Amino acid sequence: MSIVKLNNNGVKNATAFGSISSLGSMTFIKKLTASSSSTLSFVDGSSGVVLDNTYKEYLFTFKNIHPETDETQFQFNMSVDSGSNYNVTKTTTYFYAAHSEGDATEFTYRAPKDLAQSTSFQDLVQGTGADNDQCSTGYLHLFNPSSTTFVKHFIVRTSDYNANNYAIDSYIAGYGNTTSAVDAIQFKMSSGNIDAGDICLYGIA
Repeated sequence: MSIVKLNNNGVKNATAFGSISSLGSMTFIKKLTASSSSTLSFVDGSSGVVLDNTYKEYLFTFKNIHPETDETQFQFNMSVDSGSNYNVTKTTTYFYAAHSEGDATEFTYRAPKDLAQSTSFQDLVQGTGADNDQCSTGYLHLFNPSSTTFVKHFIVRTSDYNANNYAIDSYIAGYGNTTSAVDAIQFKMSSGNIDAGDICLYGIA
């Protein structure tokens, strides 16, 4: 019988969920802060944003995203024309686990939030509440957006304080069905503005 030994770094890399690029270096690119903002957009070449072939993977982190409108959806979309249109065709899948303050539980494949060759914005949460203490957080991995050969894969995970007082852990994945280079990403709420919160962009070598 052979025994495999892992050092501390090996254990960390083998067990870190979602740490797809655990051996790569992460470079901070841009931070956008919402203040009753209708949208937050990252456009390559604008205001210090890099979203091109400099990196093969990009990471967006969301922190304390608070909506002005109760039970609204935090969403994103992609652009291939430097932000003139955010309408990339997408196919996605969505499921979540939930636990309420009243001890109700749920584990659900969320078909209504899937997109099937749709240009619509993709929901990233399950209806964030607008109470002062409610918000959502998470991250989005976008892979090789500058490729002109392959579609544009992404993976999302969010933690949401739902309007119905649920803690919701959402998992979303899919691809932008385009071989054009994606050069801009936009985030918004399905209704109303983003009252507060930060989105940071990193490049991963």
